[in-house]
Amino acid sequence: MNEPRIHETSGPRRAPHYEALRELGDCYTSVGRYRQAQRCYEKAASLGPDEPGPYIGLGVAALQTDQLEDAEIAFRVAYRLDPKCAKACAGLAMVAQQRRDLPRAFDFYMKSLELDTDNILALLGLFQVSCAMGSFARVIHYLEVYLQMHPGDGSVMFALAALYWKDGRPRPSRAILQDLLTLDPGNRDAANLLEEVEHAG
Repeated sequence: MNEPRIHETSGPRRAPHYEALRELGDCYTSVGRYRQAQRCYEKAASLGPDEPGPYIGLGVAALQTDQLEDAEIAFRVAYRLDPKCAKACAGLAMVAQQRRDLPRAFDFYMKSLELDTDNILALLGLFQVSCAMGSFARVIHYLEVYLQMHPGDGSVMFALAALYWKDGRPRPSRAILQDLLTLDPGNRDAANLLEEVEHAG
C-alpha cells in the first residue's frame, strides 16, 4: 500500500528516501515477504553504502530462508562497516549457531551483548549455545543484568532459572521459578522445572 510513495523524490536529499526503503524492507521482513524485503534493502544499500542497516536486513532475510552463505556475507559487510554494531555480531552468531560452530557463536553473542546488554535475541541465543557447551557463568551475568532492566520478562526468567539449576545453584533457581509462576501461573515449563528442583533438594 505504501510502496508507490517510495518512488517519490524530494530533491537531492537522500536520507528520507534511504530510511523509507529500509523501513519498508523491515515491514516486508516482519510479514515474511523476504524477496520484496531484499529488493528494498538492496536499494537502501545503494543510497547509503556506509550504513550497516540494509546489510543487517539482507542478512536477516537470508537467514529466514536458510541461505546461510548469503546471510554471513551480509552480516560480515555490516560488521566491517561498523564493528560496534550489536546486530551484526548477533547475526554472525546466529549463522555460526546454525552451522553448529558453537565456540564462534558464543564469542559473537558475547560481543553483541557487550555492545548492547538489551539485545534479547542475542541473550536467548547465548543461553541456547551455553547450554549446549556447558558454560554458564558469563551468560548468567548477562541474564541478571537484563532482568534488572526488564523485571518480569518470563522467557529470560525461565532461562536464568534453568542456568542456575544447571550450574548447581538450586536456591536462586527455585526463587525465580516461584516468582515466574506468580506472574504466569499457567507456565508449564516453569512448573515442571520447579518440580524437578524441589524433588532434587
